[in-house]
Order: sequence, then structure tokens, then C-alpha cells
Amino acid sequence: MTNSAYRGIPRGGMARSARIAGLPLAFTGRAAAGWGRRLAGADATVSAAAVAERNAEQLFSVLGQLKGGAMKVGQALSVYDAMIPAGIAEPYHRALSRLQSSGPSMPGREVHRVLDEQLGRQWRRRFRDFDDAPAAAASLGQVHRAVCADGRAVAVKVQYPGADLALGADLRTLQRFSGLFTVIVPGLDARAVMRELRERMLEELDYRAEGDRQRAFAAAFAGDEALVVPAVVASSPKVLVSEWLDGVTLGAITGRPAVDAAEQVRRDRHAHTVIETMLSSPARLGLLHADPHPGNFMVLADGRLAMIDYGAVAALPAGIPPVLARILRHVADAEPDAMMALLRAEGFVAGDVAARDVLDYIGPLGDPLRVERFHFHRAWMARQGERMVNLRGPAYWQTGRALTLPAQYVLVMRVLSGWMNILAQLDCTVAARSLAQRWVPGFVGGNECRGFGRSSC
Repeated sequence: MTNSAYRGIPRGGMARSARIAGLPLAFTGRAAAGWGRRLAGADATVSAAAVAERNAEQLFSVLGQLKGGAMKVGQALSVYDAMIPAGIAEPYHRALSRLQSSGPSMPGREVHRVLDEQLGRQWRRRFRDFDDAPAAAASLGQVHRAVCADGRAVAVKVQYPGADLALGADLRTLQRFSGLFTVIVPGLDARAVMRELRERMLEELDYRAEGDRQRAFAAAFAGDEALVVPAVVASSPKVLVSEWLDGVTLGAITGRPAVDAAEQVRRDRHAHTVIETMLSSPARLGLLHADPHPGNFMVLADGRLAMIDYGAVAALPAGIPPVLARILRHVADAEPDAMMALLRAEGFVAGDVAARDVLDYIGPLGDPLRVERFHFHRAWMARQGERMVNLRGPAYWQTGRALTLPAQYVLVMRVLSGWMNILAQLDCTVAARSLAQRWVPGFVGGNECRGFGRSSC
């Protein structure tokens, strides 16, 4: 979008709340109108598609224009695109894709004002060149390309003025209306996801802390053959300067089939790197990148992946909780009694339900861990989304209601499920089970890989 479209982040809590709160009423009105058209003889499929498309356009238009927490939550939901039932997938897919990378940009004068405040009025002396046109615009800030005085190309991330106030207002309102998002992803525990996202999002406002997290990842993965972490040049609470990397995001290649066998090999290799990074970083440095988004990985010219944007990073000093790994191992190996004993002991079961029914209900979580190499694809993920829409009747739905996800496990499950959805969009095949055995204590009887280097097993 052009700068003329920028009006700043709307900061009034009442105004922002009203725009979000109006969405359920609009959705209900469209549903009623569609029902009326069907009574008048209109085709049911055509009416449903029209309602779905208008709902998608309005929902993500509002979230995108508000930026702040509203857009951030919309982007978080976008990774679940592959789970959306086939009947409404296409309009939501288009709207979600736009939201992943869209947003009105901040004009140069506003960017300069923030840089004056954060880096001092002599900030221009630090740069040989600074491009006022943003290279990317997101929910809480935008990125500009610049060249340092010493000739290094850098990315300068600048936070939108008022992003902190907007984020607080949005999170309060979106928590009240979290059930709205089940319109997009049936079966999503939206309240639990919103509670966990709130904690992560508030941390994203501090770019100095983000810089510290990025430095930690850069040190841990220095010299890695498959992954690049851009170096941090400077950081302040609302500005972050880091090494510029040229590449194409994973988001640019998701949603379409590979053009040939060579591209498929590259996709599988990238997917392997993503999964290994997510599973190994808690063991290597006690941190987990907690923003599953295809835009956060870039494919570089030399074939390596670059991981960017460390605003949402969770501390896992003890690594991925071993109990989750043991539960998933029992699910993958079809061991209902051992699985159920752990679920009850850890508070995952809130009602009376049979172990076999629970295994049947959550069994697909173990699909990628059940075989030597698993094919992630949209049709498989869509089946999981449709499976959550009560396809097997009241008894199946009752099993789901008897299960709960304890708060301490929401983060890890959100990140892992988010990447499962993204990999399904990427259409790739990965040896996920061996990676889990290698990096996650508890997935096997004893972790056979004791070292933390990629070549240590």
C-alpha cells in the first residue's frame, strides 16, 4: 500500500473494540441472509460460498487495518489455513494469505521521528544510505533496508507509534471474542491460544530484548550448515538493526506443488531444517522460536534457510517437556493404556472417557511420528480439521470435551501444530520420528543422542 493509506494505528480502545465486536453481528446477519436466499430458491452451495467469502474478507480486512494485536492474532491464525474445511477453504485462503504480508506502511516522516527518539538525532551518520520505503510491513512494525557507514547492508525494524497501546486494547477485546475464530478453524481451542498469545505478544514490544534473543540464537547456530541467523548490529526498545539477508520466504512457495523433482528435494530439505531447528533449539539454548509463520524463514541463494524475527521466543530452560514427548510416543506407537496414564497424571483428562476413544481422537497427532518418513500435505491436514467438526457424532464430540490442554503445554503444542499446518501447505516429506528421537528427551526410553551438535549422533 502507499503511504497515503497510512493513518497510524487506531489507538482508541473503544473504537478498536467496536470494530472487532461488530464482526460477530455481521457474520450472524450474513448467515441469516443466506438462509433467506435459500428459502427463496437460491443454490445452497453458492449461498454458503458467498457468505464465507464475505466473512473472510471482512474479518481479515478489519484485523489487517487495525494492526497491533488484531493483525498479529490474524497472522497467528493464518498458519491453520490447511485445517480449514474444504467447503470454505478458498475464500479464507485468499484472505489469510494477504494478511500474512499486508498492512498500510508508515510514511518516512514517522519513521524518522521514531529513529530520532530511539537512536538519537544523529542517527543518519550511522548509515550511508537509508530507504524510506519499507521492504516489509507487519503487525507491530515495518522493516527498512539501509547501508551502514562501514558498508554493511542492514535491516532496520521500526515499531509503529502507539503499537503498545493498540496491542493492549486488542488483546483485551479479542480475548472476549476469541470464540469468533472458530468460524475460521473449527475445533481450535481459541481461548487457550489467546491466553498464550497474549504473553508472547506483550514481549514482542521490546526490541532490545528481541535483539538479545536473536544474539543467543546466532551464537548457538553459528557455523550451522543448514541455518543462518542474521547478526544483530544495534538495538533499542523500538528499533532493531540486524544483518540484511536476501532470499525468498517459505510463504512464497507454500500452497502450490513443486515444479519438478529437484524442487521437491529442496522443499524436503527445508522442512527438515525447520523441524530440526524447532526441536533442537530448546535443547541447545533453552529457547523456542514461538511464532510459526512461513515468513519467518527465508530461502537463501546458497540453499540454506535463514530464520528471522525473534519477537516471540519462549524460554524453555528444561527443553521441550519430556511428558509431552512420552505422550506423543505412546500415541504414535498405539499404546492407549500408557498414554492414558500420563494424560490423567498431567491433567489432560477432565472427564470419564475410555483410553481407546482418546487414542482414536488424538491419534493423528502421532501420524508424522509413526513412520520413517512422513508426507505433510494439505489433504491430510484438511482431514484433521474436518475431523474436529464432529464428523463422527455426539460420542466422538464428547471425547473431545473430556480432554483439556494444561496451560504449561499450550505454547509448545501451538508452535508444533502451527508448523504442522505450514509444512502441510509446503507439501513435503520429512523423517520427523528420527528428529524427535534425536532432540527430544523422553520420546525414546532414553535420549540416545547426548551431544547437541548436528553431527554428534
